[in-house]
Amino acid sequence: MHKLEDLKIWNKAMKVAEEIYVLSSGFPSSEKFGLTSQIRRSAVSIASNIAEGAGRNTKGEFRNFLSIASGSSYELFTQLTLAYKLKLTSQNLVDPILEEVVEIQKMNYSLIKTLV
Repeated sequence: MHKLEDLKIWNKAMKVAEEIYVLSSGFPSSEKFGLTSQIRRSAVSIASNIAEGAGRNTKGEFRNFLSIASGSSYELFTQLTLAYKLKLTSQNLVDPILEEVVEIQKMNYSLIKTLV
């Protein structure tokens, strides 16, 4: 079991989730049940799966939840890219978040490798 507050990847994922909520609050109301909902769920899923895995008893279980978090990070990257292409947000707002998502992906990959 790991202490969440000590996990840099969890802290970064929480920061990204907060940024996603702020960013998506500017999306049109017509996207409330579409991309806004999906992008928020993906962002929350990253931090949530890291947390759930950290609370499990074995390295294998932790690895499994990190794998799910990885999938959610790629989903979020895709959705952010789509939001920009649909002109729901600007490049100067989305690029810093995309960079953080890529950093989370790298951190996640490295953490998974330590749990073998």
